[in-house]
Amino acid sequence: MIQHRGNMDWMLKDLAESVPQTRHVVVLSADGLRMGSYSTDTDTADRLAAACAGLQSLAGAVSAELPHSDGQMRMVVIELDGGFFYLMAAGAGAYLAVLADEGVDAGLIGQRMRDLVARIGEHLSSPPRHDGQAV
Repeated sequence: MIQHRGNMDWMLKDLAESVPQTRHVVVLSADGLRMGSYSTDTDTADRLAAACAGLQSLAGAVSAELPHSDGQMRMVVIELDGGFFYLMAAGAGAYLAVLADEGVDAGLIGQRMRDLVARIGEHLSSPPRHDGQAV
């Protein structure tokens, strides 16, 4: 069971259209289920969401090695040939992912993602699942 209040499409659209060279915007649960997307087809959004689940898990494992870390991933940025991938914690068990072309303004995309998370974070929750059921 994924809980989100209201339609967040306009907020995802605002992020995608306010930062030139943004390709895909996806909101996902911690276990990799797409909760919302903009500027991408369903199959691509689902693949990105599934990949993000692994990335946030790896980032959490790495952060556990820092002595004063709470073990939680805040943001991951990956530079790729041709672009950048951003993954940011966006609420209780929710994440925001953005794929952008190489010419994107990295500072602007980071700021707009933080702004969006501040707006939607309290409206998203994805309770942990056990055997396919929300607990």
